[in-house]
Amino acid sequence: MKDYYEILGVARDASAEEIKRAFRKLARESHPDAHPDDPTAEERFRGVAEAYEVLSDASKRARYDRGETLGAGDLFSNFGGLDEILSQFFGGQGFGGFGGVGQRTARGSDVGILVDLTLVEASVGVSREVVYVAPTSCEVCDGSGAAEGSGLVTCSTCGGRGQVQVQRNTLLGAMLTTVQCSTCNGRGRTVDDPCTTCHGYGRTDQERTVMVEVPAGVDNGTRLRLTGRGGAGEIGSPPGDLYVEVRVTPDERFERNGADLHHQATISYSQAVLGATISVPLLEGETDLDVPMGTASGTVFRMQRYGMPQLRRRGLGDLFITVNVDVPVEVSDKEREILEQLAAIRGEDTARPKKRKRRWS
Repeated sequence: MKDYYEILGVARDASAEEIKRAFRKLARESHPDAHPDDPTAEERFRGVAEAYEVLSDASKRARYDRGETLGAGDLFSNFGGLDEILSQFFGGQGFGGFGGVGQRTARGSDVGILVDLTLVEASVGVSREVVYVAPTSCEVCDGSGAAEGSGLVTCSTCGGRGQVQVQRNTLLGAMLTTVQCSTCNGRGRTVDDPCTTCHGYGRTDQERTVMVEVPAGVDNGTRLRLTGRGGAGEIGSPPGDLYVEVRVTPDERFERNGADLHHQATISYSQAVLGATISVPLLEGETDLDVPMGTASGTVFRMQRYGMPQLRRRGLGDLFITVNVDVPVEVSDKEREILEQLAAIRGEDTARPKKRKRRWS
């Protein structure tokens, strides 16, 4: 059996007024019109309405408290539909009376553009002028959409309210609900004589230029938001935003991992054995790296604070240098003689392996 007291969130000895207040609160929170994208909202609201129907009626409440099962004929028998239930609490307009659409104008559309940067530019931050096209308030009609000498007239469909009531058939029966007027799109007014420049739309697509400040440390895919730089909205409504997506072109010298950079350096066999000072690239310029004697191939050296700036944070990443030893495939006769002498000194066997004949079974 459903626990109607738990559904309404009241105690079992709650007064009629407490039950009424609880239903009023839950009706506002759970009504399907407040959750148009939730397919379960209508069922949740039906549960709330069912609990109130039982607990608000003294006879039904007594039977429920005794543990009797209430049939379908006992539920919603006192109401002609959902709108009548709501009207008892929120006035003659049902749900729309306390949460209706009302007159509204459309916010401007958001606009997105791409900005290409080199890795060096991303490391220092740049000011970049960008050009894009976005809906802009019509200069001829000042965004009203009406021709000169004309104006806006009250919408004949909604009478200037920007909303209309429609009837829907639901699990609870016929339901009156308030929706935005489709004729005027919630504005409450329509254009009688459209502007010939924007054709009554109130906006035209125009090219704009804006300076974008790209902070140091941005990575590939970073999105910057410029509030109010997007498409113009209807009169009285705010414009959209401009989103700038940063695309950092690859740098053949480095592989990036967050704020850290990785570089592959190649040294000779002699340098690996004897040690050497090699030149390695930085984001800007070069620096020396001391490779000690006996460095094995794949050794990684860490150069602290030579990486990328950390976006919107203090500090720099590191530069990691991986040293790879280049073993020559071919050597000259002189080089072979020297290497054989070295092998003899170290007691190493350098005789080339003999090719074995393949055995066939």
